[in-house]
Amino acid sequence: MSLPVPLAPGATIGILGGGQLGRMSALSAARLGYRTHVFSPEVAGPGAQVMSQSTVAEYGDMDALIGFADAVDVVTFEFENVPHATLAALEGRVACRPGPHVLAACQDRAVEKRVLAEAGVPVGAWALIAQPADLAPALARTGLPAVLKTTRLGYDGRGQAVVKTLAEAEAAFDRLAPHPLIAEAFIPFVAEVSAIVARGADGATVTFDAIENRHRNHILDLSYAPARIPAATAAAARAHAAAMATALELVGVLAVEFFLLEDGRLLGNEMAPRPHNSGHWTMDACAVSQFDLHIRAVAGLPLPPPGRHADAVMRNLVGQEGMARVLDLAAQPDVALHLYGKAEARPGRKMGHATRRFPTGALGFLPDGAALAGL
Repeated sequence: MSLPVPLAPGATIGILGGGQLGRMSALSAARLGYRTHVFSPEVAGPGAQVMSQSTVAEYGDMDALIGFADAVDVVTFEFENVPHATLAALEGRVACRPGPHVLAACQDRAVEKRVLAEAGVPVGAWALIAQPADLAPALARTGLPAVLKTTRLGYDGRGQAVVKTLAEAEAAFDRLAPHPLIAEAFIPFVAEVSAIVARGADGATVTFDAIENRHRNHILDLSYAPARIPAATAAAARAHAAAMATALELVGVLAVEFFLLEDGRLLGNEMAPRPHNSGHWTMDACAVSQFDLHIRAVAGLPLPPPGRHADAVMRNLVGQEGMARVLDLAAQPDVALHLYGKAEARPGRKMGHATRRFPTGALGFLPDGAALAGL
């Protein structure tokens, strides 16, 4: 189905997935005069709380999908574990941005590695493991220690294991599912960096400043914007992200995660074709956020440069520990607090985030203690 470009105000954007990324995308859509319609199995999730309309159904419910497609003008998704078959079925009835081919490339880690390399993004040594007999040759390629990961359905540290011996790898193969797995070389990185790009329907791209990330218990804890890395390295991260978006012919937002090595090289790790946790700081430190640009791209609107007007540190609020700090954070004048409307603060569950803003250029001169004070 052809889509007017740009999408007219008052049109409806359909969002697959009812989590916080859909919620924040819907808020951006509302500011641009668009309605939103969430499709998710979850009842009254973070997204449904702020959207104009919701369909509660399983992703394989074809009758519900047909009704959803007929009720919206374009479809996007807020997380990449939406079944590929769902987006493929919708594409025949309504424009999908990004399209199913992008979703497929990001749902399989082996395909993802190949796509990164084909776009000119360096990646570490890796090998596919379809059966136990593949373990020894795979580890010979990657060396030990190595990281075994499921090729599908892993996130926030789920579906992976660090192994130091062949015996540990054999045990991990039995434990991890679904198969096949991939083995990745254990990378002695000095920092984790991400870059976020938006690509419009006309092929134009704009990128945010590179971001420095720290994880806790395999979940993103802190993001520093801009990353405290050499300017040339930051520029390379942004260029790699733009190259990936172009290679995929993506329409929307793409985040690419990198390992920064001691010698200054970047190795591509993962990519996500939707707004990303490490880009939440853009809501408070840029003229347009990652969510604004995602909606603009999906709707066919022009993409302005992000225009960062402050340095920022973003911290995720995870579980009960994170929620216990809400009142303190709400009282701080330089902190922007965002809560996702989740009813239960389970361990490891992202309940919200807080962003502290600093004058432009200040972050590079602040020690960690000062940068994190109060967060």
